[in-house]
Amino acid sequence: MVKAIRFSETGGPEVLQLQDVEVGDPGPGEARVRHSYIALNFIDIYFRTGRYPLALPNGLGSDAVGVVEAVGPGVTDIRVGDRVGYLIGPQGAYAQVRVMPADVLIPLPDGISDRTAATLMMKGMTAQYLFRQVRPLQGGETILYHAAAGGVGLIACQWARAMGVTMIGTVSTDEKAALARANGCAHTIVTSRENIAERVAEITGGQGVPVVYDSIGKDTLEASLACLQPRGTLVSNGTSSGPVVIDTRQLAAKSIWLTRPAMVHYIHPRAHMLEMAAELFGHVLAGRITSEPQQVYALADAAEAHHALEGRKTTGSTILVP
Repeated sequence: MVKAIRFSETGGPEVLQLQDVEVGDPGPGEARVRHSYIALNFIDIYFRTGRYPLALPNGLGSDAVGVVEAVGPGVTDIRVGDRVGYLIGPQGAYAQVRVMPADVLIPLPDGISDRTAATLMMKGMTAQYLFRQVRPLQGGETILYHAAAGGVGLIACQWARAMGVTMIGTVSTDEKAALARANGCAHTIVTSRENIAERVAEITGGQGVPVVYDSIGKDTLEASLACLQPRGTLVSNGTSSGPVVIDTRQLAAKSIWLTRPAMVHYIHPRAHMLEMAAELFGHVLAGRITSEPQQVYALADAAEAHHALEGRKTTGSTILVP
């Protein structure tokens, strides 16, 4: 028996329960992984609250790192003893040990610790697909990025700087603004006391930006649209404040492109996923991107970690220790 977080009804963090579960041997195409660290992501809250439906009871979490304990028949490119991470697959990462499809496991390179890797799997790969695939950046652009001091945001700050992109980042406090700037964000907007559209106009000389990456959703939609240049792109990559409801006339006003990307559509096939990871790991190994957890909780305290994330009490990445 091993420990895992399970929930049998949707709701607040209190629905998360630490339970004993059985973990069997891996079947064909599977591997059993003993986790060293588990990442907390905002999408976990969507599943817990029912915004993204799951058959219940179920586990939670899609993002962890650890070591392979056993492999099933037909698994050839993952071996016992390999250090691996993953960011897609069935829910259930909040666990000490679990069986996973082997084809979603990403080998971790020497030189990147498990602790660092736990902050990179979902968050670093999200920065990769946003900046390199969804709305590819070439360098020289000025962009607007919401939640710049978050887990993805701090990596995005550094990635933008490495590419020669001028990033304007929104944050909620002066402390978060300082953190974002320390990680490469060229300009910060503290939303508790500054108007986003006015500040972007000031920074860009009234030109606006060609792309906005918006993971907040409902509360920032109007500002995001106002900041865009004609024929600009709104990348709606999250809805932490609530779902986006948009009238297409709002897009027509500037011929704005709108996309709501999902990682699952950008990460397959496996060879492509490994190429994405190699690019991310290359930046880390070269020192262009550094990433360490800002908050660490025991697996048993997952509900407390959810309270902190929902309450905007966190910066950067949060991890759970099984």
